[in-house]
Amino acid sequence: MFVVKVPGINGLGKTRGCEKAGNSILKTLKEEIYSDDSGNLIDVSKLDLEEIHIDNNNLDITNKLIYKNAIETFESKPKTIFLGGDHSISYSLTRAFLDYCEGIRGKEPCLIVFDAHPDCMPLTKGSKKYPNHEEWLKALIESGFPPKNILLVGIRNSHKYELDFLKEKNIKIIGMNPLLENIEETCEIIMEFSDKKELYLSIDIDVVDPIFANGTGYLEPGGLTSRELIYILNRMNKIKNLRAVDLVEINPEKDEKNLTVKLGAKILAEFI
Repeated sequence: MFVVKVPGINGLGKTRGCEKAGNSILKTLKEEIYSDDSGNLIDVSKLDLEEIHIDNNNLDITNKLIYKNAIETFESKPKTIFLGGDHSISYSLTRAFLDYCEGIRGKEPCLIVFDAHPDCMPLTKGSKKYPNHEEWLKALIESGFPPKNILLVGIRNSHKYELDFLKEKNIKIIGMNPLLENIEETCEIIMEFSDKKELYLSIDIDVVDPIFANGTGYLEPGGLTSRELIYILNRMNKIKNLRAVDLVEINPEKDEKNLTVKLGAKILAEFI
């Protein structure tokens, strides 16, 4: 498994600390996670690890580096896990994914996002090129990612502007109530949605209820349990056309008892 640390932040000053998540997750994986849910032993030394060395004071260089490295990764690796960073990194990663898919005949991109928020706020000045963590999905859609191939899961707090935008673009959403009414059916819907497409999965840790993951910037009650998320991700990991996963918005500086970082390490363990 190829694992890439992407310590990028562009979160209006609210996500400082997320740049430390990759190292914290890998340290916890090595020291505290011995096996995955299926009993497979975890050996961090066998991971194919890289880091995109970026400068969070220079968004231009940062985004160009993320895009360039992502394109090269998609062209050479069958499956990759990107460790953020805040959700702003997903813009350049998914732009690269879109361009990669469009460059290969017959490959259709698909994006599934687990998040408490749609991240479709109005683009601020200059952010059309480098959107922050609240705008990245809107910017991605406006840059050409097909809305019909985007599915949002776990959304539970949306601004009116975002709701209007999602409705206008006909973006598919699975909210918390329908998700939990039948989690098995939800998994089937997700898997069917991605069928015959190249799949990119983006996981904002705030999709989880803050009682299980409080080391993040926006604490939204009423989310998934850690067990529910891991179960769904286990199902998704069986999708043969899953090409990339990003895990974002984990902030070790805000974490209590290392629970959020440890959940991130456990999520990583399930994918590797």
